[in-house]
Amino acid sequence: MLSFITLAISTMLYQNPQAPVEERVEDLLGRMTLEEKVGQMNQCVGVEHFRSNMGTLTEEDLLTNTAQAFYPGLVPEDLLKLTREGKIGSFLHVLTVEEANQLQREAMKSRLAIPIIFGIDAIHGNANAPDNTVYPTNIGLACSFDTDMAHKIARQTAREMRAMNMHWTFNPNVEVARDPRWGRCGETFGEDPLLVTRMGVEQVKGYQGNLDSENDVLACVKHFVGGSQPENGTNGAPFDCSERTIREVFFPPFKAGVDAGALSLMTSHNEVNGVPAHTDPWLMTDVLRGEWGFKGFVVSDWYDIEHVHDLHRTAENNKEAFYQSVMAGMDMHMHGPEFTDAVVELVREGRIPESRIDESVRRILRVKFALGLFENPYADEKTTMDVRLCDEHRNTALEAARNSIVLLKNDGLLPLKRGRYKKILVTGINADDENILGDWSAQQKRENVSTVLDGLRAADPSAEFVFVDQGWDPRNMDRAKVNEAARAAADADLCVVVAGEYMMRYRWADRTCGEDTDRSDIDLVGLQNELIRRVAASGKPTLLVLINGRPLGVEWAAENLPAIIEAWEPGMTGGRAIAEIIYGDVNPSAKLAITIPRSVGQTRMIYNHKPSMYFHPVVVTPSTPLYPFGHGLSYNTYEYSNLRLSEKTIGTDGSTVVSVDVTNRGKRDGVEIVQLYIHDCYAQTTRPVKELKDFRRVALAPGETRTVEFTVGPDQLRYLDRKMNPIVEPGDFTIMAGPSSEDDKLLKTTLTVE
Repeated sequence: MLSFITLAISTMLYQNPQAPVEERVEDLLGRMTLEEKVGQMNQCVGVEHFRSNMGTLTEEDLLTNTAQAFYPGLVPEDLLKLTREGKIGSFLHVLTVEEANQLQREAMKSRLAIPIIFGIDAIHGNANAPDNTVYPTNIGLACSFDTDMAHKIARQTAREMRAMNMHWTFNPNVEVARDPRWGRCGETFGEDPLLVTRMGVEQVKGYQGNLDSENDVLACVKHFVGGSQPENGTNGAPFDCSERTIREVFFPPFKAGVDAGALSLMTSHNEVNGVPAHTDPWLMTDVLRGEWGFKGFVVSDWYDIEHVHDLHRTAENNKEAFYQSVMAGMDMHMHGPEFTDAVVELVREGRIPESRIDESVRRILRVKFALGLFENPYADEKTTMDVRLCDEHRNTALEAARNSIVLLKNDGLLPLKRGRYKKILVTGINADDENILGDWSAQQKRENVSTVLDGLRAADPSAEFVFVDQGWDPRNMDRAKVNEAARAAADADLCVVVAGEYMMRYRWADRTCGEDTDRSDIDLVGLQNELIRRVAASGKPTLLVLINGRPLGVEWAAENLPAIIEAWEPGMTGGRAIAEIIYGDVNPSAKLAITIPRSVGQTRMIYNHKPSMYFHPVVVTPSTPLYPFGHGLSYNTYEYSNLRLSEKTIGTDGSTVVSVDVTNRGKRDGVEIVQLYIHDCYAQTTRPVKELKDFRRVALAPGETRTVEFTVGPDQLRYLDRKMNPIVEPGDFTIMAGPSSEDDKLLKTTLTVE
């Protein structure tokens, strides 16, 4: 009897890899019970994650915790049983190849042997799991303006994920970050819709490839929509915003991700104009599927369907929340077994048509077939480390870190000349800590992490580096250690203070930046400002290096120190990259992807504001940012000249070529990021003072001049009229090109559209 059953299963159409995917999907769907279908729509945390938290968390903790979980009333064996019954379609928080393979083996015991799709927060490399390459976080990557690098990192991340039997990354985060208090700024590509769009598109393409090889993974564009402009700066707070701003600022990166082929999308924690995003049919059905033609599946974020009941309170219980979410367009629930039984009941009660369930299951199964999971459900545990942390990937991480570090200020201190400074003080909370890895990073082996102190010692073996450890925790700095650093500064030739924030997730409650770690100010935490001032009071040249995931208002340092480096969260090779820039082995090229305000009082400080924003400037303090979007210094000076248009007058469907000459007046090879901005001088609705419309990374040898060209046409000139229709309106447009968004750094000319 057993051999007959085996033979019957082996001849099922859905198990034939030569059959068309759509036929396989329909064949499998027709064999599934209602419980198995709804099970495919449900995701749970991994067994080891469950086991590690069931003894440390309470049920009350689960209501507000967004990183750890267990399921009250269940034990790990219950999850395994549900997997064997085909009632779990996906797992997250599985962090080893061994556990992934084991769970997949359990799934293969189910009646139809439908494989699990494993999701993981591989935000900058598969860094949330140990022993993987840790690249710079997204905000640093965005500061490189290097879309090719975004694609390359995503491609390498996909390889490392598949080597761990991971198939689905919850990235790219294409939210447009417009509030520095929000802890997740570092997870984004900054404040500009165009830059966010281009980086996000390349990551989608890099992760997914053609979704036809064992090195492809599923991308997930998130969070849809508005979580990056929360009402009070805190993650998940309400997003109240005009439809115009939603469509002009927040929608474009998501639509571009859909157009690039992304086959999963995650909704945001927050409510959007009073409607929880997880139950919003306008977002998930009308816009996403109706307007944009999205073909993939929508996944909820962590317990956010449940929060429709207990937080947003637009559903009387979880079952009602599940009903609202599924009927609005949700396809997969993150996370927990309660969903399956409740949705099965809703179908049997006639409230949710089974045809609606079939829609979601089709979308999920298509991806599983496309990824080849039915044919290759396992990863090779013996060869996994042949891919992960390989030399090629480490070298990419180093190159990306070099290109992500922004030189904010330099009054001639940098680059350091080897041998000039014999005794160098190094201090600060981030001087010698793995926090340099950034948020969404697991603990890595010490030999795989280059701290700033490591990098400096390797860069200049002739110098004596005196390290005064300030600990890793900015909230609990020891004043005695600050005093010690001040004394050491007096005896040093040069001082390096490495300050910033703390992001490591294994000390979740101690962090000052990252997911669910929002601030009411953007000052340095604890005694860090005092440390900087005390060290600088020695009179010795003092360099400030910042390791952080959000803009920090370091106004005193900007006014009083000779040099400041914004390193963001540069990843596992970050210390080496920082030291190479300090000593001039690498010429810095990065530009800010997000404005740095002077203080929290300048929220919302964005470069693409409306003209009336500063009609009445504030008193007492400046109305200008500390450092504007697009700002970043080099060890060269780049001269811009001869801005010109191939056509000064065009029709509404015409185009012109914008040309500008860029000359390297320095003595080093370098890369300049040339930025093109446009302002619509008069329009039906108020337009921003400038909008980034294109950019280019340009390599220049000393003395070299290159002509950089941009094409400007309808795509760059179009906006939404009063009725929300896209138009190119006749009139004058100011065309601007230069090294940053700062007005006095931009060359300008006028284009007329007839």
